[in-house]
Amino acid sequence: MNKKEIQDQIAFLKADYIRIQGDLDKLEANGANVENAEAQLERMEKELKDLKVQLAEANA
Repeated sequence: MNKKEIQDQIAFLKADYIRIQGDLDKLEANGANVENAEAQLERMEKELKDLKVQLAEANA
């Protein structure tokens, strides 16, 4: 992936993360099971971390 593609992927993941976080808040407010949403957020956090490492390497 080139620098622009990495930046685009990071932006997409951040937007998706915010959406899922909002969904999680609604699920919690309604007393629903939030385990799947929490697991998805954890996976996204790891992916964002990996992409940021790739971006740092691309900038080096």
